Amino acid sequence: MQLHQLKPAHKLKKRKRIGRGGKRGTYSGRGIKGQKARAGRKLPPAIRELIKKHPKLRGYRQGSVKKDRGLEVIVNLRELESFFEKEEIVTPKSLIKKGVVSKIKGKNPKVKILAKGKLTKPLTIKGCSVSEAAKKVVEEVGGKVG
Repeated sequence: MQLHQLKPAHKLKKRKRIGRGGKRGTYSGRGIKGQKARAGRKLPPAIRELIKKHPKLRGYRQGSVKKDRGLEVIVNLRELESFFEKEEIVTPKSLIKKGVVSKIKGKNPKVKILAKGKLTKPLTIKGCSVSEAAKKVVEEVGGKVG
């Protein structure tokens, strides 16, 4: 082995350059004239084209899409008493037909039956969510919730 064949174990680190004096003059690797040599150059970013291709959604960010909350229509037992006959089946569709409910929003019609008022007729309730108190009243009269 000779002197010219020796190599250092660790390469020397490059020094940090500060300001215009540290190997970075006025042009500092930008060439001389042109758009790329200017300060605050206005070149279109490469990502911009990709962003423009995606469809924009209304609202603040895409994650805040509203879910079907609060779309339950509330029906009380006193309305079932006046609109339905003995031994009838109560469903969201039958409530619309009888005119108890004008419209039910959403893909799956949601109806909640609450225990306001009196019920004297046995009714069968299907496809509706029923409060605990209303369920108790319906079953006491001889109706079914299911």
